[in-house]
Amino acid sequence: MSRVERGHLGTLQLSAVRAIGAALEVGLPFDPSYRGGEIERVANAAHTAMHERVAELFAALAGWECAAEATFSVYGERGSIDVLAWHEARRALLVVELKSEVPNPPGLVAQVDRYRRLARTPARERGWNPATVSCWVAIAETDMNRRMLARHRALLRNAFPFDGRAIRTWLRDPDGAINGLSFLADVRPGNTTRRFGPTKRVRAKPEAPNQAQEAR
Repeated sequence: MSRVERGHLGTLQLSAVRAIGAALEVGLPFDPSYRGGEIERVANAAHTAMHERVAELFAALAGWECAAEATFSVYGERGSIDVLAWHEARRALLVVELKSEVPNPPGLVAQVDRYRRLARTPARERGWNPATVSCWVAIAETDMNRRMLARHRALLRNAFPFDGRAIRTWLRDPDGAINGLSFLADVRPGNTTRRFGPTKRVRAKPEAPNQAQEAR
C-alpha cells in the first residue's frame, strides 16, 4: 500500500495492484496495445476484410442481394447482423456472422441463434418476406481458429452441421434452410497465403536420388 501511495506501481505485480483496487472498489481496466495501436483496431481491420470478401462472393452469385450491418430492435432486443442476404426467387433469408477469431464458441452458438430468431424483422423492413431463414458462420482461416474449432468440434457441428462445400452448393440454389460453418480464406491481392493468418510450416523437399548418392 505504501508503494502504491508513493506512485511506485512499477515495482508491484499486476495481481497485487488489482487486489488493492478490488479492496478499495476501484476498477483497474487493462488496455493492451499492439504495434502502436489498439488491438481492437487490428481485429476491426480483419473483420472489414472479411466483409469485403463476402460482398465479392455474393456479387458473383446470381439472385442475391445483401445488407451489411443490418440493425434491428425487437421488443427491446437490439443488435446488428454482419450480413443479411436475400434470395428473391427462393424467398431465402441468410444470416451471415463473420468472426475474425472465436474466443467463446458457446457464446457464438447463442448469438447466431438469437440473430436467426430475430432476422425476419429487419428483413421485412427491407421489403423481404422470407419463407426460410438460414445461418452461415464464416470464420477467418487461421491456425489459431482451426485449433479452437477442433477443441469444440462436437458443439459447433451440432449447431452448424453444414460445412463449406455444402454451403457453396446451397448458395447456388438456396432451396430449404441450412445452418453452416466454414472457414473464409483471404484472397485479396498480395496475400500469397490466401489466408487471414499465419501459414503452416513448410517442410524441406527431399533430395533428388542423384544428389543423395553424390553426398555419400
